[in-house]
Amino acid sequence: MVLTTLNETGGAIAELPLKEIDIGAILQIAYIIVIAYILVKVLSFIFRKIGDMAGSHRITATMLIPLLKIVIYATAIYFIVSAVLQPSLSQVIAFAGLFGAALGFGLKDIFADIIGGIVIAFERPYQIGDKISVMGTYGEVKDIGLRATRVVTPDDSLVSIPNFSVFNEATASANAGKTEMMVVIDLFIDGESDAGGAMEILHDAVVTSKYVYISPSRPYTILIEDFPFYKRIRAKAYVNDLRSEFEFRSEVTRRAWAAMQREGIQPPRWPAHIPDGIRD
Repeated sequence: MVLTTLNETGGAIAELPLKEIDIGAILQIAYIIVIAYILVKVLSFIFRKIGDMAGSHRITATMLIPLLKIVIYATAIYFIVSAVLQPSLSQVIAFAGLFGAALGFGLKDIFADIIGGIVIAFERPYQIGDKISVMGTYGEVKDIGLRATRVVTPDDSLVSIPNFSVFNEATASANAGKTEMMVVIDLFIDGESDAGGAMEILHDAVVTSKYVYISPSRPYTILIEDFPFYKRIRAKAYVNDLRSEFEFRSEVTRRAWAAMQREGIQPPRWPAHIPDGIRD
C-alpha cells in the first residue's frame, strides 16, 4: 500500500510505503495510546506525591511533570507512526508535509497550543503549584497539559486556559516557583480614627501569625494612605506556603479588627452627601 502526498498544483511530492494495517496494527496503536496515557497519569501522581513530601522543594519536583508528558507523548507518536509507515528519512519528511497540510485545514490552533505547552515546559513562565493571573483568571496551577493549563480558582472552579495564551497574554505569577508568596492585606478605617494605633495593631497581627514567613529576603511592610473620608492600612508580608494565602489573610484580618474594636478604631463612615466621583 502506498500513500501519495501532493503539492499545491496536484503534483506528487513523495510516495510513502505503508505497512499493512490489520487488526494487529490497530491493537498495537491502541496499546501505545493506552500505555502512554497510563504512564502520564501514574508518573504525574508519583511526582505530585513526591512534591507534597518535599516541603519547600514541592514546586521543583512537580515542574518535571510537563516535561515528562512531552517526552511520553512524543515517543508514543513516534511508535504510532512507525506502526503505520516504513521508518525512513524520506518518509518522515513526507509525513511532516502531511502534518503541515493538516494544520492548514484547521489544526493550527491545536498545534499552537501544543507549541505553547512546550514553551511553558522549558521557559517556565509558571509551574505546577504556582498562583497565577492570566486572561482574567486567578488561581493555583494544577496541571500543564499539551493543550491547556488547568487552574483552580479561589471558589474551587477548574478553569482550562489554552497554552497558546502564553504568546499573547500577560501572565503574572505571584510566587514565581517559590513556596512562599507575598500577600497584601488592606484594612480601611474612619478618617478620624487613630491611624498610628491601627498600624501597630495590624503589625502585631501580621508578625504573630502562624502562617507568616519573615526573613532578610522576605521582609514585611505596614503602610498607610489617606483618602478623603477614610484611611487605608496595608500590610505586605510573605506567607510560608502559598496554599495558606487565604487562611493568612483571614486570620490577620479577624484578629486585627477585633483589636481595633477594643481600641475604638472604627471602619469608614460615609457622609450623607458625597460629591460626585468621590465614591468611585
